[in-house]
Amino acid sequence: MEEQEWQLERQRLVVVNEELATQLVDSELEYEKAHAETSAVERNYGANTSINTLEEDDSMETNAEIQQQRNIVARVTETENIMQKKLQTLKTLTGSPYFGRVNLVEDGYKEKLYIGLASLQGEDGDFLINDWRAPISGVYYNGVLGKVTYPTPVGEQEAFLEKKRQFTIEDGEIVNMFDTDVTIGDEMLQYTLGQQNDDTMHNIVATIQQEQNRIIRDTESDLLVVQGVAGSGKTSAILQRIAFLLFHAREELNSDQIVLFSPNRLFSSYIADVLPSLGERNMRQVTLHEFLSARLQGLQVQTLFERYEHADEVVQTARQAMTTAIEAPELYDCLVNYLSQVRPQEVRFADVYFDDEIWFSADEFKEVFASFPAAYSFVERMKMTQEVFLERLTEQYTELIHDEWVELGLDALSNQEYQALRLNQDGDLMDDEDTHAIHEEVAQRYVAERLRSVDDAVYNFAFVDVYAQYADFLVALGDMQYATLNADWWALKAERYSQQLELHKIDYEDAIPVLYLRDLMTGAGTNQYMQYIFVDEMQDYTQLQMLYLKHAFPRAKFTLLGDAEQALFRAVETPSELLGKYKTIFGDQRVSFVQLNKSYRSTTEIMDFAKALLPDGDEIVSFERHGAKPELSVLSMDDISEELATLIGDIQTRQQTVAVVTKTQQDAHIVGEALRRFEIQHQVIENEDRTRDEHVLVLPIYLAKGLEFDAVVGYDVSAENYPDDESVGLLYTLASRAMHELHLISKGPATPLLETVMSYITLK
Repeated sequence: MEEQEWQLERQRLVVVNEELATQLVDSELEYEKAHAETSAVERNYGANTSINTLEEDDSMETNAEIQQQRNIVARVTETENIMQKKLQTLKTLTGSPYFGRVNLVEDGYKEKLYIGLASLQGEDGDFLINDWRAPISGVYYNGVLGKVTYPTPVGEQEAFLEKKRQFTIEDGEIVNMFDTDVTIGDEMLQYTLGQQNDDTMHNIVATIQQEQNRIIRDTESDLLVVQGVAGSGKTSAILQRIAFLLFHAREELNSDQIVLFSPNRLFSSYIADVLPSLGERNMRQVTLHEFLSARLQGLQVQTLFERYEHADEVVQTARQAMTTAIEAPELYDCLVNYLSQVRPQEVRFADVYFDDEIWFSADEFKEVFASFPAAYSFVERMKMTQEVFLERLTEQYTELIHDEWVELGLDALSNQEYQALRLNQDGDLMDDEDTHAIHEEVAQRYVAERLRSVDDAVYNFAFVDVYAQYADFLVALGDMQYATLNADWWALKAERYSQQLELHKIDYEDAIPVLYLRDLMTGAGTNQYMQYIFVDEMQDYTQLQMLYLKHAFPRAKFTLLGDAEQALFRAVETPSELLGKYKTIFGDQRVSFVQLNKSYRSTTEIMDFAKALLPDGDEIVSFERHGAKPELSVLSMDDISEELATLIGDIQTRQQTVAVVTKTQQDAHIVGEALRRFEIQHQVIENEDRTRDEHVLVLPIYLAKGLEFDAVVGYDVSAENYPDDESVGLLYTLASRAMHELHLISKGPATPLLETVMSYITLK
């Protein structure tokens, strides 16, 4: 590129940097002023709300002043939040304000647009930087030189793309710059991908590829399925998609209406900085286990990882067959069929307690439920039962006000507590014309407050004993001859379930059916508020689990992402098989499928090895970035610890992050103990961990999913650990965590899976 072009771009960058600096100073002053005003108003509000509310003559004036103060607090707080967000945006742009430029010709008018993380306007109102999420910015990611289109409120707009320029700007200086006629040039990617890894994922706005951009800007699909090979940037694209959706629908959507189901807590922490770096609040993040535990409070829900760790400790034939049957989508039909046939006397109810005494008995609930005609649906009868007992409770509020315990309780209240019971919904004190009526109203409110646990139990259907009902259902599966399994097997399964329940535990495969049964019995369990659900590592979810998530969030659009080849907990399926299943679950909704076959994470040598492990690995395209071949060391049992410690020490001279990836958590602890003996600082990752505190990590393969490291050491890739083709997904996932170096260590003979790929390995 000519020196004159460099000079012009440097001059423009100086102008932008100066404008940023000016606005940053102004915004800091405005924010400090707004913050000071908020603090002053809050202090004033605190003083005003301390006015004596016990004097009736002052009450109306006091409440009016309080409401006025609340409005002022809300206004100044909103102003402060706006200024804080503006200040944060300017700080984000400082140092690296933009990364792209496009020259467009539209209706004979030529325009240069610079693309960055956020928009920036000069004093004249012109855009010095355009937000990457703006519709017109899409031509930077999607368009090749020539005719392009971009969406506008009145339809597609045509333009001519004359030039596309990419920048690397660091500390306010142009480090690299080049023109390209493709989406993002290889030179930019080479520079970005060659960097060393750190503890958190970064946004990829500057290097979004065309196929990733399609994922990010999809606003039409009810179900978007992203099948992406390891290192294809699918998770990064999804996070950019969330930022785009928040920008695109800012008036109708906020981050609290988006849920991302993450594979584990460490991964949740790993991606936590991406959205804030784009100027957005993080969406809600939850693991499936956390979601299940929240809905099954009081029970210790087995994790998928725990089941994986203990898979060899149980008799497999019957247990595995039943687990497969319970996790199948057909179980939903069995649940519906079961409830349509169950008789009123077979419906299980639970006592509702107050102060350790039965307030409403299970027999009372059963009697009321059975009194409704069978012409009503099961859910209708259950809701009618609920209404009967809520009405009874309301009546009891009046009946109980003269009971001794109520009078004693009222006498024990402080003046402040008593007056709080006199406030109406608007925060005003009740009229005091009838002192007796006021006292009775306060007494009713006191009773209602004390009996809130009973009210909550009835309102939330805690009187339905879904756990006992599920045990009955398991036995009934034998009568239905479900999955052609022996009825005795189902009886044994019901017995194991009941034994676990006594320990306040529930097996992983039983959690979703229990929730489904509860929802089908009560008509509850749905969340109408959520608009978007994202599920990462979709291949690890059963169809029944996915069906339940659709039921739990009926108004939400779903984005599912994963890699069929990284199925660690069940048989590997082809992408087309996965898509077919999801289409069945989501029915006639608008479905889009995007396949990402290009891997950017690993060097060509590492990816060539990883894809050679797979039957259809030829479909994976590795990005052209070269490094050393993966290395394999076959060792005896005696010298593996010392060899491992020496290897890690050597790697640390070149790389920043090293992961020793094991098959199980038990192996991770063995490695951790060995590294401790050799005084190598490290961290053994557990399922509960949220942070990476060391540069050397030791973790089982299932906790490494979604993560990447400069170097990976695959611990004990022996024939004993990886005996057959069922282990391919494990080995492929392990290998594809590595960015720059991959080392494999085997205790004794290596896995036979390596026999056909030895040409991709250096044998040490």
